[in-house]
Amino acid sequence: MATTGSPKRQLKSVATGAAASPANQSGPKTEEPKAAQVERPTAAASTYPQDLFERWVLFMDTLRERADNMIEHERRGMPPLLEFKYETLLDARRFERPANYALLRITEVGDDCWDDCVDKAKPPVIVVDPRAGHGPGIGGFKRDSEVGIAMHEGHPVYFVVFFPEPESGQTLADVHHALRRFVEEIARCHPDHPPVLYGNCQAGWAITLLAADCQGLAGPIVLNGSPLSYWAGEAGTNPMRMMGGLAGGTWAAHMTADLGDGRFDGAWLAQNFENLQPEKAIWDKYAHLFSHIDNERVRFLEFERWWNGYYTLSREEILAITENLFIGNKLETGEMRICEGCTADLRRIQNPIVIFASEGDNITPPAQALGWIPKVYADTAALKAAGQRIVYLINPHVGHLGIFVSASVARLEHRAILESLDEIETLGPGLYEMKIDNPTGDPDCKKPAYSVSFEARHVSDIGEAHSEDALRNVAQVSRTGEAAYDLFLGPWLRALTTPQSAEALRAMHPMRWTRLMFSARYNPWMGAVQAVSDAIRSHRKPLPDDDPQLKAERETMERIGASLGAMRVARDQAIATLFKALYAPGALIVDQEKE
Repeated sequence: MATTGSPKRQLKSVATGAAASPANQSGPKTEEPKAAQVERPTAAASTYPQDLFERWVLFMDTLRERADNMIEHERRGMPPLLEFKYETLLDARRFERPANYALLRITEVGDDCWDDCVDKAKPPVIVVDPRAGHGPGIGGFKRDSEVGIAMHEGHPVYFVVFFPEPESGQTLADVHHALRRFVEEIARCHPDHPPVLYGNCQAGWAITLLAADCQGLAGPIVLNGSPLSYWAGEAGTNPMRMMGGLAGGTWAAHMTADLGDGRFDGAWLAQNFENLQPEKAIWDKYAHLFSHIDNERVRFLEFERWWNGYYTLSREEILAITENLFIGNKLETGEMRICEGCTADLRRIQNPIVIFASEGDNITPPAQALGWIPKVYADTAALKAAGQRIVYLINPHVGHLGIFVSASVARLEHRAILESLDEIETLGPGLYEMKIDNPTGDPDCKKPAYSVSFEARHVSDIGEAHSEDALRNVAQVSRTGEAAYDLFLGPWLRALTTPQSAEALRAMHPMRWTRLMFSARYNPWMGAVQAVSDAIRSHRKPLPDDDPQLKAERETMERIGASLGAMRVARDQAIATLFKALYAPGALIVDQEKE
């Protein structure tokens, strides 16, 4: 900035002024214009450092608020983060086979109560949130959500929640029977309209099992970002399915649950999600907050309140999930055992199925959401012969969480699904792609401003994007590793682990201490940050978005994020190469020959 006041520039300014007007050659009259020309750039330049400092303080204070919210949420027992009033109808913790689940009825939306919103001629909607590390609420933690849109459309809405800690020895069968009883209760309350089951992510395969086991009790099932084909995906782009193989299979999850005194900490699952795209988790999210701190603080804190609430699974549950789904891939093959004498067979599902996936979803890509169809039905004729109707909808860009939390997605895609349920149920057996034509581009519009069509597709159109040989090898290695762990190391860890040691490991998890370190409870300096931030907010005047230095700062942040993204891509490719070398060396040779 000092170059703006250099002697050469000052001389040039004086010379230019003298040439323009000879009268300005008198000394005293040239001082005022010269000073103005030198001081204006200096004053403008000093504004950016001040703005940078203020944003940094406000950024740090936002991280303090996040930590304090996390502490307060845990102190209150981590209740469901729903934006709507509700009442509890059934608590599965009191069932003969207890599970940490409960059925809620949404009673109010803002100032509108159940009687003002509900159209008794419409079927009830049951929204089931994923139990995949975080707590319930993602389907309804703001007004423009799956719950909000369903209520706005006049459907009676019920919400399935779960509690932070599982019941002792809780199994997937216990959860399954609890969900079944919930569906039976709602079917009893609405005998004329079978309920619509809405499953988000992990809850999608849970209600798929339910539909396979509860014929006649449920209407259409809607699977949002739900993985049913765990081995599907493109090499080098979906590394999560390969990580289990590189870790040696299920023994790592078993050991983690043993060290947790029989509980698997959901923070590990959250960390896995962040590791998928570290450039977003450790850089882009915070860089965007820092550069837009005046507008993004509330939205950031709202989402982080849910993201940082970590729930646990029992040892029995996490082992069943990893053995049957992540490693075993038994759901699509019809080998997943629900309980004694009961095995899940997706061919038994008679309910119309709606699958909502996204090309931008790296956790449940379309291949994992749809890949089970050609495994269950050999061709389109087999699908039609089974009398099944499957409709899928693909968003071109939204990320995994955006499928559940994006307001624009809720107001368009989820509304379109609900408004099209009658049409879906009248479709003939077959496979269809749901297309939404919205010429206005307004996500808050209603029919006929947008139109929906169902285009017939063939099962062969889905194709097969994965080789099963390598993952079968992973399953075999996993069984061997699990047996060795349970024989040699597991008994010792279970004997040495105590509730106190498990709680100490829980507190030391990086997903916790990297958040809590910004709370004044653990970091006294944050009290000073809070005081300074309060003073800044009282006179804050942010720079305009077109400020050159602010634009340069944001461009630099984008370049750093792009560099981290390129590193992540290289990492994913290295993972794919290592995985093939370990479990499918023949495939690696073929790939090298093609290159």
